[in-house]
Amino acid sequence: MAQDPWLSEWEQRVWRTFFRMQARLRLHIEQKLQAEGLSNADYSVLVALADIQGHRLRTFELARALDWEKSRLHHHLTRMAKRGLISRAYDPQPDDPRAVCVSLTESGRAALEAAAPAHASHVRRWVIDNLTPAQLRQLEEISQAVLDALEDERPRASTPATVVPPGP
Repeated sequence: MAQDPWLSEWEQRVWRTFFRMQARLRLHIEQKLQAEGLSNADYSVLVALADIQGHRLRTFELARALDWEKSRLHHHLTRMAKRGLISRAYDPQPDDPRAVCVSLTESGRAALEAAAPAHASHVRRWVIDNLTPAQLRQLEEISQAVLDALEDERPRASTPATVVPPGP
């Protein structure tokens, strides 16, 4: 049985409120990070590298961690490297002889350390302090449910076709 694709008035209101909240929150966070000299994208890359042992990831791992397309990541990493926030180096691997690793530089670490306290303060002020512990748990559960549904839709890496020799 096909479900009605249209949203009810209430569902539309919920969706639009969520959408406005998300857009406004991103705008506010972006503006505050820019005051610290970073974009939200810069901050996301720096956090991903800082959170990993060795502060170094292959570009495809970083793209997966950020849910970014290869082209977007390449262009953004080029800008970050020019500013000295990250470095890139070839790291040939048996499965990928052209592999490139991205590393957090001292300048990148310093920029992250300078921006992180204000960022955490803003997240606390705009989100955490406005919700009860029960609402925070609900927000986590809701966010995870949506992420799980999106993961089910995520394109999978293509695998090479298996060549089957013709039968006798």
